[in-house]
Amino acid sequence: MNLKRYGVAAAIIVAGAMLLSACAANETPTPSSSKTAKAITYSGTLNGSGSTAQAVAQTSWIAGFQTANPNVTINYAAVGSGAGVTAFTSGSAQYGGSDAELNDAQRGATFTLCKPGTDVLDLPVYISAIDVVYNVSGVTSLKLDAPTIAKIFSGKITKWNDPAIAALNSGTTLPSTAITTVHRSDSSGTTNNFTDYLNKADPTDWTAAANNVFPFPGEAASGNSGVVAALKAANGGIAYVDSSVATGLSIAKIKVGSSFVAPSAAGAAATAAQSPVATGVPTNDLSLTIDRTLTDPKTYPIVLVSYLIVCQEYTDASVGTLVSGFAGYVVSSAGQAAAASSAGSAPLDSKLTAKDVTSIATIK
Repeated sequence: MNLKRYGVAAAIIVAGAMLLSACAANETPTPSSSKTAKAITYSGTLNGSGSTAQAVAQTSWIAGFQTANPNVTINYAAVGSGAGVTAFTSGSAQYGGSDAELNDAQRGATFTLCKPGTDVLDLPVYISAIDVVYNVSGVTSLKLDAPTIAKIFSGKITKWNDPAIAALNSGTTLPSTAITTVHRSDSSGTTNNFTDYLNKADPTDWTAAANNVFPFPGEAASGNSGVVAALKAANGGIAYVDSSVATGLSIAKIKVGSSFVAPSAAGAAATAAQSPVATGVPTNDLSLTIDRTLTDPKTYPIVLVSYLIVCQEYTDASVGTLVSGFAGYVVSSAGQAAAASSAGSAPLDSKLTAKDVTSIATIK
């Protein structure tokens, strides 16, 4: 396996998912069927770069695709969404992984590997919850709402026994321990989604716009794994990470409507399913506009939709063929099942899958 990850624990790939993926990994699905009439055997090398949230899922996708296509080598460097977009733009990676869709400034760049005059596409391939995780001695359960989270991460609330936190956690003894916020030091799509949630759910207390760079002071660490390590070392710490790396950590419940909801793949999927494709993007681009203000307790608002960033048309057609094949496997039922088994992500729903498949069919 050729996954290159920096500071992200290797995923354990379930054998059953591998067996399921082998027969699907060389068959790009169509909107009406998950199998083509004739399977394509792929060969060549791809380099991907970007999202650390995708890293565990990329492990399973790469393994499944390479198992069915032994003449293919795929390398993925989990260096963060911002660095991944930069690598894709410069041509050092044939595809990017990003937890935030391309912004206008990024779209205006010259993409080295894309045919001039053609579009760059955002393809949603990975849906996950972002967990608010904490390390506070003696505290085994925690409830938070958007205003309180906003005040904590902006530095307005500095002690764990602050009245705002206590009001949400009746019956829980909260210490006077100082709060240490831990955020991403790198340009991060996870940060973009987290700050987008705070801006949309509580624009009064969080006036900063969504951004890949965290806008307030605090302890900073690189990648999801770096944040986890920093949190474990800080009694009184609180952080945000992708669910795939939150195992073993204390996880807060988040207020949704009048209920407090634990993060889950099902909740993330329910939110994504109600998120329309953005307006003003190129044809076949599938950037989603996520509604962070839903009140249905079956949804979860701090959701991350992560994308493959690809050329619609590559200057080298053989690269386009291989990217199309790999992307087709990623969104297939086998690819999504493998990611769900290894990373705990939410499989794409049928409508979004169909949109992905239509877009992937245009890659050349």
